[in-house]
This record gives sequence, structure tokens and C-alpha cells, in this order.
Amino acid sequence: MWNGDLLFLLSNLVQKDFKTRYRNMSLGVFWSLLNPLVLMSVLTFVFTKVLGGGNTVDYALSVLCGLVPFNFFSLAWGTGTSSLIDNASIIKRVPIPRAVVPIASVLSNCMHLVIQIALLLTAIIVFGRGVTIQWLWLPLVWGLEIIFVCGLALACSAINVYVRDMRYVVESSNLVLFWLVPVFYSFDIIPQQYREIYQWNPVAALVLSLRNILLAGIPPLPGTLWKLTLAAVVTFILGLTVFQGLKRRFYEYL
Repeated sequence: MWNGDLLFLLSNLVQKDFKTRYRNMSLGVFWSLLNPLVLMSVLTFVFTKVLGGGNTVDYALSVLCGLVPFNFFSLAWGTGTSSLIDNASIIKRVPIPRAVVPIASVLSNCMHLVIQIALLLTAIIVFGRGVTIQWLWLPLVWGLEIIFVCGLALACSAINVYVRDMRYVVESSNLVLFWLVPVFYSFDIIPQQYREIYQWNPVAALVLSLRNILLAGIPPLPGTLWKLTLAAVVTFILGLTVFQGLKRRFYEYL
């Protein structure tokens, strides 16, 4: 398939997935803004008013730096995992490169991500942090997260064709990761012996990098950025390898 045809197919799958998801929702894409705002407000109230810890504005911005990447990760991984099953009729009827399907599912979630990034950056500016030269790091760190999730989606969507419980494994993993990624707590409170492990988690590394860039006004730590890059690239290569190895018998199981 020519590159132009592949891009056309990819863009159409992205649009189809996006439109299908919000077709029967009265609020539409507004949910992309409402979800992180509500959760940020609840966490901020609990941890600054009920438990009495820290400045409310600083804590809210810190939480938002964690929620935006985690929301994208959990949603894109989940929809990517079920993408082959959800698009089984298309895969059976049309001779398309099957790896395009989970990648398109991840990319369709980038539309939500762009909206939430706009919300995050607006909040940063409104509450006095301002724009700095370090913002130039943002496309790189976000791009690495997308590559990482594409790798997970490729592997898990292929496994899900044969083992339909895979999507429940992903849902449970996302619930566990919400507590293991420093979304609502600071990296500084993590015991020293666990910090290295945390930085190998690409989502945690992205949260740490975002807080450095947007809140502290400093570049991502070289060690954290290197770990994020390595984990993203290796995960994508492994995901594509698993997908290529399992795709031969998709038609029998879809």
C-alpha cells in the first residue's frame, strides 16, 4: 500500500473512531475537559482542605500535570487493546495493514489529548507560571508517550484477539497504575530505594518531566528523559514484533 493510501486510511480510521465514541453523547468532546477538571477538583479538595497539605493552586496544577498524561495513557491503551475486535468487520472485508487499526485507535485519542493539553497550558498561564523556553521540550515528551502507548496497543490488541480477557487485564492494570504513577502526590515523598524504579515507568517519567518543564521551569532531567526514550522505543519495537507474529491467524478468531 502506497504511503498516500496508508495516510488516507489512517486518517479515516481516526475520524471514524472519534465520531463513533461521541455520537450519542450530548456533551460531546466537552467530556475531555470535564473529566480532568472534576477529578482535579476532588483530589485538590481532599488533599489540601480535608487532609490539610500544601498550597491549593500549586497542588491543583501539579495534579493536572499528572492527570492529563495518565488519562491519555489509560484511555488510549484500553481502546487500542479492543480495537481489532471492534473493527473486525472492516478487517475481514477490506485488505488493509492490520497494524494500522490499533495505531489509529491511539491516534484518535490524541484529539482528546490536544484538548486536555490546551486546558493544562491555559491553567499554567492563568495561575502565573507563564511561558518559558522549556516548553520546547513538550512535543518531544508527548511524542514519546504516544510511541509508548502505540507499542502497548499493538501487543495487547493482538493478544486480545486470542484471549478476550486481555481488556480486563488492561483495565485492572490502569487502576493499579493510577496509584503507582505520582499523579496526586509528589515524587519527593517516594522513598529513595524506589525512585529509580519509578523513573523507568514511562508514564511516571512523563509526569516528572512535565512538572519540571511547566511548574519548575527547568528541562527534564537527562536520566529521566533517557529512560522515557528507551522505554518508548523498546516497547514500540516489542509491540510491533508481537503483532507481526500473531496476526497470521487473526481471521480465524475475529
